[in-house]
This record gives sequence, C-alpha cells and structure tokens, in this order.
Amino acid sequence: MKVYAYKNCSSCQKALRYLEGREYELVPIVEQPPTLEELRRMAVYVGGFRKLLNTSGSQYRELGIAGRDLDENQALELLASNGMLVKRPFLLTSDGGAVGFRPEVWEQLIGKGAG
Repeated sequence: MKVYAYKNCSSCQKALRYLEGREYELVPIVEQPPTLEELRRMAVYVGGFRKLLNTSGSQYRELGIAGRDLDENQALELLASNGMLVKRPFLLTSDGGAVGFRPEVWEQLIGKGAG
C-alpha cells in the first residue's frame, strides 16, 4: 500500500493518523508525484482523470487549468510533473485506489487485504 501525501495538508494528516499501526509506504507527493502509470490506474479506480485534479489548490488556479481543454494524456503528464496538482491524499493499493480521505472508502480498500 502506497500513500502519497503532503505534510501541510490536513486531510493527509488525518489519513496518516488513520493508518497508524498499519504498514504502508509514505511518499512525499510534492517531491515525488505519482507516475504516469499510477495516475492511469487511479483514473480507472476513481472514474476519470478529472477526479485526480486538486481543483481547490493554488497551483490549479495559478496555471489556469480550469479554463484549459486538456485531454487525458496532457492532464496526466501535468499531474505526473507537479504533485501539488494531484488531489491528496492519494492511496494506491495492489487492487484499488482512492483520492481524498474518506475513512469508509479507505477501510473498504484496506479491509480487502490490499497492499
């Protein structure tokens, strides 16, 4: 199980508290954004690449992404190059994934014995 998180993100902090006592790999999302392959997998799990965008972040606004007509490949390449654009926390298991922290969703994924 891999969790991409940002240390100053309150949702990430809640997620990491939730995971206490469990084994997982913590990856700093700003310094090491998810790979294109991971982003493609996650897009399938969450129902599309647009759900991976951190639309409430300053980078999203500053880069004017809302007004751009990005196709999936362009968007995923942008996300893979800028971790601040990725919705977080970003949980990736061997057979599923979730973005954002909703305990009931995470429990369903982790409860499957995924890792």
